[in-house]
Amino acid sequence: MSVFYHPSRRRESSNWAAAAVAAQQIFKNSAPDPSAPISVDPLRSVAKEMKFLTKNIRQLLGSGHPTLDTVAKYYTQSEGKYVRPMLVLLMSRATALIPSNDRPSAHNVDRSIAPPNVLVDENPAAPENTPITSQNSIDNTYRPDDSDILPSQRRLAEITELIHTASLLHDDVIDHSEARRGASSANIEFGNKMTVLAGDFLLGRASVALARLRDPEVTELLATVIANLIEGEFMQLKNTARDEKHPAFTEDTLTYYLQKTYLKSASLISKSCRAAAILGGSAPDVVEAAYQYGKNLGMAFQLVDDMLDYTITAEELGKPAGADLELGLATAPLLFAWKGNAELGALVGRKFSRPGDVQTARELVARSSGLEQTRALAQQYVDNAIQAISGFPTSEAKEGLVEMCTKVMKRRK
Repeated sequence: MSVFYHPSRRRESSNWAAAAVAAQQIFKNSAPDPSAPISVDPLRSVAKEMKFLTKNIRQLLGSGHPTLDTVAKYYTQSEGKYVRPMLVLLMSRATALIPSNDRPSAHNVDRSIAPPNVLVDENPAAPENTPITSQNSIDNTYRPDDSDILPSQRRLAEITELIHTASLLHDDVIDHSEARRGASSANIEFGNKMTVLAGDFLLGRASVALARLRDPEVTELLATVIANLIEGEFMQLKNTARDEKHPAFTEDTLTYYLQKTYLKSASLISKSCRAAAILGGSAPDVVEAAYQYGKNLGMAFQLVDDMLDYTITAEELGKPAGADLELGLATAPLLFAWKGNAELGALVGRKFSRPGDVQTARELVARSSGLEQTRALAQQYVDNAIQAISGFPTSEAKEGLVEMCTKVMKRRK
């Protein structure tokens, strides 16, 4: 069933609308303190697993074609925030402490399902030992019995980052980006064609690794994420469901934006958190709690990202600031501002295409409560994420998950 927006889906969209109303109430009552001290470093709980992440990802991406190998690994040269794999590892460790009768035993996540010679029979230039043909564990420095995080969960963390990085490669082509992680973006460095192909290659390698987890439900979840990313990108081609030339703000305007945000940003976080709990053999209520945590945190993450586009410099972001309006995109701060200022409707309708439109929009947002309402809505999602895992046993991993919520609200890039 398609998850694209449809105006008749009133019942399904009511939660989104309620969230927007609640955000306005939160904004009236209180403002979160972004300077509150960080009490726990989320990385500390999973530092050992994170230590090998970049190396393992680069090994998963090995290719016999030198140019493809270079482009595919380009965004691994300067380490990103690794938010998504860290969340997978924290969720894996936090849920491992909850009693379960179905916790699976460790298995070799590099063992192929099909015969290795079949997997490479049309690629005579392939090296003898690649992530496709190797039957040995990529990370020989880490034994399955070293941790309560299973090898399958660690591989899931790597798969999650592969999918995310593939989406960055594709997004940078679509958005004509010039910088990523403080350096030239891949499309500038290698051209659009090779960047798109490299993104496709990452998704291919992620799919192979996913299949070798040998869990149909997890495969279904992560395959759905890939489809969600594309559906969200198509939704982003329009600022409103009907893409009118002279739109008026309605309740559906914010609903459409939030549905798009879930597909493009929160789907990967929510479904990978759910998959982590499934791979650990967690009970259904724990699996659902993991999913709700990821869903709410993912929404908050993107809302804060939308705020940063208005509030910080390109140097701080490590990529161009203010790009959303330049691309014709109306995100949460502008949508909240538009609700109180009908003048913005004409700019939204023509996607800020006339000279001066971008600057006018920025000024109108700055004079409104759009940024404050966006932060308030993000805070509500964060509160929901923390509530979702409130029943988990006290542990450093759980504290790390809670602290990730604080870090999302305080992030500057």
